[in-house]
Amino acid sequence: MTDVTRFHTHAPENLDERFARRASGMQASEIRSLFAVASRPEIVSLAGGMPNLSALPMEMMAGLIGKLIAEHGQEALQYGSGQGHPKLREQICDVMALEGIRANPDDVVVTTGSQQALDLISRIFIDPGDVVLVEAPSYVGALGTFKQYEAQVVHVELDQDGIVSDSLREAIKTIRFSGRKIKFLYLIPNYQNPAGVLLPADRRTEILEICRKEKIMVVEDNPYGLLGFERPSPNAMRAEDSENVIYLGSFSKTIAPGLRVGWALAPAALREKLVIASESSILCPSNFTQMAISSYLADQPWRNQITAFCKLYKVRRDAMLESLDQYFPKGATWTKPQGGFYVWVNLPPEIDTKAMMPKAIVAKVAYVPGTAFYADGLGSWSMRLSYCHPTPERIREGIKSLGSVVEQEMERRSGGIALN
Repeated sequence: MTDVTRFHTHAPENLDERFARRASGMQASEIRSLFAVASRPEIVSLAGGMPNLSALPMEMMAGLIGKLIAEHGQEALQYGSGQGHPKLREQICDVMALEGIRANPDDVVVTTGSQQALDLISRIFIDPGDVVLVEAPSYVGALGTFKQYEAQVVHVELDQDGIVSDSLREAIKTIRFSGRKIKFLYLIPNYQNPAGVLLPADRRTEILEICRKEKIMVVEDNPYGLLGFERPSPNAMRAEDSENVIYLGSFSKTIAPGLRVGWALAPAALREKLVIASESSILCPSNFTQMAISSYLADQPWRNQITAFCKLYKVRRDAMLESLDQYFPKGATWTKPQGGFYVWVNLPPEIDTKAMMPKAIVAKVAYVPGTAFYADGLGSWSMRLSYCHPTPERIREGIKSLGSVVEQEMERRSGGIALN
């Protein structure tokens, strides 16, 4: 063995001591850690939020992709613009117009899913110790990003109608009194992940007024806005305030997540920073997937396809709510979403849903414990249930099994308390 070979076979010791400080915040989410178990075929997974692609015609998609390569392969397989394909940015403006947004394609920055847009915004705005305001509970992917950039996450109360205005005012007052700096408010106003609630139009206006007055930017994350079951969601917050709102959108829920195409609509003063930050991390978003989305929007009845998705998800939502009514014990409460993917369940506070998970797995059902959606360890008595992917029959089966687990745990806990 040569000296060079010996050199390359020696692994570095104590590698964690060499990591940057921010690497300590890089931890797998509770949802990711569930995947290995929840993906087993015998488990009814009410955990992941995977879009249901059974309503998407695969033969159509295959023909669209084949035509794209045959006719525009030289461009589709080449590097593209760091800001995104010009035609797609125009089409994105048409999509956003459905929620009242009037936008210029020049202000759209295409990203690798809206998750990358969230990462870019965090990189641009957050210094270690800065405060980010979020709903309570909030999207686990956002919480992980904010933690990675060493932000202090402060949760603001959420009720059946979304973020509570008075609680937002109180949180701002408390944070400012402590001398800390608030960088932005992050929220999901439409069929929120994980709670499924919808922020009414009048409260949107009030939240925007509070943030303008306090000089706090709003990051509006809106992957579910077109997936309303009974009626359209209110106009986007960005439609009411183009200067203080950064809007994040995605095609993951309305077309296909595997294409990984999202976008940010940002005030002009921020756009160039977003493009520079994006280019430094990925050079440019995939020209191929952008042009695939663009071809789909140009040649297919995409509004009808969204309607088909809504019908599919509504049937599954109904199956979940009916099953919760039938099989869950008294003392449990849950949201009744008008769209999107999720139901949020609250159990009596003595129940620990993370500790209960192994019993649920034995009963062949999986969910996400509520603590995944809090940065401060709260939510131990809550859980998120996703109805988007399983069939209605599997949803009923899973809720029945989970209801039995919850009932047994409540009986055990109440019995234990009575003995003390």
